[in-house]
Amino acid sequence: MQNSRKLELGVGAFVIAGFVALLVLVVNVANVTSFSKGETYTLKAEFSNIGGLQVRSPVKVGGVVIGRVSKIELDPETYLPVISMDINQSVGYFPDTSSASILTAGLLGEQYIGILPGFVDDDIDMLGDGDTLYDTKPALVLEDMIGQVLYSMGSDK
Repeated sequence: MQNSRKLELGVGAFVIAGFVALLVLVVNVANVTSFSKGETYTLKAEFSNIGGLQVRSPVKVGGVVIGRVSKIELDPETYLPVISMDINQSVGYFPDTSSASILTAGLLGEQYIGILPGFVDDDIDMLGDGDTLYDTKPALVLEDMIGQVLYSMGSDK
């Protein structure tokens, strides 16, 4: 009887460890960095093409994650996608000469927003909560690039 009780406890501990490992894997795959939300402010940007960008995609400056995409919606007047980004207040505010691009991690990796901080001058305002980045560069869609290459090869004949 004593050996079967130890065996049951061992199997139970193994199953619990498996669930914990599965939970850690799910959190890492879902790209969840924290369950608590720190102080953030919102920036918006309008793009002509967002490619495969999704809500919760990272926002990076120089490869460092500074926020997440919080909302993607279509402007009813211009029919262009408008991205809302939650930026960590701990990184500070950006000058309104900054630009945003939709980039891809690797050849076929996830898409994210890269912010290139603009120059700071006495006459330059800083972007605050709810402000918009106007200098944007859309996503490069791999299918469009392949189509352009094939079209240019076909027009050489």
